[in-house]
Amino acid sequence: MSCRAPDTRRRLRYTLVVGVLAAVLGAAVVAALALGSVRIPPGQVLDILTGRAGPSPFRTIVLDVRLPRVLLGIVVGAGLAVIGTVLQALVRNPLADPFLLGVSSGASTGAVLVIVLGIGAGLATTVTIPAAAFAGALASLVLVYTLARGGSGLTTNRLVLAGVAVSYILSALTSLILVTSARADHLQEVLYWTLGGLGSARWDMLALPTTVLVIGTALLLTIARPLDLLLVGEEGATVLGLDTARFRAAVFVLVSLLTGALVAYSGAIGFVGLMVPHMARMAVGAGHRALLPVAALGGAVFLVLADLAARTVAAPQDIPVGVLTALTGGPFFLWMLRRRPEGAPA
Repeated sequence: MSCRAPDTRRRLRYTLVVGVLAAVLGAAVVAALALGSVRIPPGQVLDILTGRAGPSPFRTIVLDVRLPRVLLGIVVGAGLAVIGTVLQALVRNPLADPFLLGVSSGASTGAVLVIVLGIGAGLATTVTIPAAAFAGALASLVLVYTLARGGSGLTTNRLVLAGVAVSYILSALTSLILVTSARADHLQEVLYWTLGGLGSARWDMLALPTTVLVIGTALLLTIARPLDLLLVGEEGATVLGLDTARFRAAVFVLVSLLTGALVAYSGAIGFVGLMVPHMARMAVGAGHRALLPVAALGGAVFLVLADLAARTVAAPQDIPVGVLTALTGGPFFLWMLRRRPEGAPA
């Protein structure tokens, strides 16, 4: 009886957290569909979503303009939070995220290269850009991991420093591609990738990132236990039967595919994968089977609200959502640094 009580409390707490996040996500979606340059009563938004409203300009705004953007925000936010959660366990560093480790920058560089060179122009949105983003993400992650392992071996300090250095180099390479481009109209597209945004969302852009996110998250849930083993340390995980080198390599490829598929449609949106996993751990603990769904819900809520703020705070100006996530993520990053014990790895 005494052993079951903590389990019962844990399950109740988990159910409560998931329920609250799902309710907040529903409210955030309705708010994101109702607010903007044209305000629509929430009741009318619900009528449109449930098919009770007839044809009207509001219906067009909700279904054709705002809903694809909100759904892309849900997919990208959930995906970045899941990726950040896995990367932090994989490298055993609480400051790891796709942006900090150069993964997002690599994906952006690959996508921008395809845009500027016009490779596969007819299939750019659905095939070549996601493929280039995946290749860029994987190449940057392999480069960061290789640089961090050199010399005295892999340490968290070396990993973060290598990630920051590679991220800066790839950002500079992206700028160089832009400067040497013969077409001035590439500037808008390249800015979209470097700042991150959801403004170009369309219904036909949702299928691939949604499919990749669902399959990728399902696969990551099947390896929740090995991810938990990494939390006890390299030696402990090996003693418990985990081939850490092979496991890390396989998961790096999977998260690169996820990152590439998301960044290909949203650009490099930073800090979602850094902040949300920590908040999710505070709510439900470090076990990945419970943590990953909560992180996904939290990431979706965060990015939908951030995008809502991005298009309403300075309306009619539409601020790239990556700017707002950086403005909130930067202070959070500094807070994380200050709360870490003196002498702890970065």
